[in-house]
Amino acid sequence: MSIQVISFDLDDTLWAVQPVIKQANLALYRWLEHNAPRFSAHYQLQDFDPLRVEALRQQPHIAHSVTAIRLAVLKLGLLQSGYNAQDAERLTHAAFDVFIEARNRVDFFQHAQNMLTELSTHYRLIALSNGNADIHRLGLGDRFEFALNADQVGQAKPHPLMFQQMLQRAGVAPEQVIHVGDHPEHDILGAQNCGLHTLWVNLGQAPWPAGRVPDLEVHCLSEIVEKIKAYQPI
Repeated sequence: MSIQVISFDLDDTLWAVQPVIKQANLALYRWLEHNAPRFSAHYQLQDFDPLRVEALRQQPHIAHSVTAIRLAVLKLGLLQSGYNAQDAERLTHAAFDVFIEARNRVDFFQHAQNMLTELSTHYRLIALSNGNADIHRLGLGDRFEFALNADQVGQAKPHPLMFQQMLQRAGVAPEQVIHVGDHPEHDILGAQNCGLHTLWVNLGQAPWPAGRVPDLEVHCLSEIVEKIKAYQPI
């Protein structure tokens, strides 16, 4: 059965996510300094981490959703800084808008955009992410047919639900899909467990950690198009 669909992880597959989150947190904190001064008087930038721990302790059911966690962190910090519930709610959503805009300003890895453009002329592309990057904000909406993330699905990879929902929505069998991602467990193992073919984006040329090896492996995004075109599923 021939490959029809290529599903892509986003963060750390098409760009490095940590610099993006660092800059988004900085933009968020600067906004809070001007618009919620009680927050910045009470908390420093590094305090987002302990606030996250406390928010998850209070609401463990949101652990799959980076958006829900971010909103909970902001609201918790604002309430503990002395804002009333109404103001905390308003400021939470305004602050999150600042964060999410900055979070979607990324520096794509070399070859990423050309690779996606080339693949999109031959295959159906779908984005699958545990994060909250937005393909439309990123300027990728013309290359991806649709996107799913853990916020929408209710579970994060490697849980099978995201892969299963993708297969159902795309109307394809697992054998018709290659999943491309950087994370050995979230992407490769998760996709393997659902019967998908896999391509490991291993830009750091790390050794494969353990378990069933991926079907394909690349050390540069420029290799992906030819690797997939030449791949003959067994």
